[in-house]
Amino acid sequence: MKTASKTIDYYYTHQSPWSYMGHQRMLAMAKAAGAKVNFKPTDYGKVFPQSGGLPVAKRPPQRQAYRLVELERWSRHLGIKLNLHPKFFPADQTAANKLAIAADRAGHDVAALSHAIMRAMWEENRNIADTDTLEEIAKALGLDGKALLKASASPEVEALYQRYTDEAIKGQVFGAPWYVYKGQPYWGQDRLEFLERALKE
Repeated sequence: MKTASKTIDYYYTHQSPWSYMGHQRMLAMAKAAGAKVNFKPTDYGKVFPQSGGLPVAKRPPQRQAYRLVELERWSRHLGIKLNLHPKFFPADQTAANKLAIAADRAGHDVAALSHAIMRAMWEENRNIADTDTLEEIAKALGLDGKALLKASASPEVEALYQRYTDEAIKGQVFGAPWYVYKGQPYWGQDRLEFLERALKE
């Protein structure tokens, strides 16, 4: 009897440092388990108001301070370079998220593109809201950045972006990254160990 394939729904946004720190580890886990990843860049500007979340700048000072402690702690633990105070944060996430959706629709390696975009923000101090920057990032991966940006402005990509965001809200997503496997949610890169255990069951 053929068993159903393993699938992970991955809700994320490129300006999330937590998505960046969990991205490669999640992909390695999925590969080891033979699982397919559905990449779903999400508009957290719409998710947060529905879930009681606040943008970083609107959070109480003690929460903002502890966020920096945890970011530094996790980046050191994982050996991932991370600029705690990127010049272009917060950034408008729309262009980067839609570029990833367009790349995915075209059959390109969206995993690599998303990682490069997140690295550009959190390690290289680049502006991922700038379309010229996004075009350069795509080009460095051997992709036609100009064509992808044009495709990202299509009604089809906009509809997918809205669909992923609506799915996230309906699925009670409230943070990034958010992984769903067999109907079970896993919030944050610090929950990846539990996702890995589930994938091995």
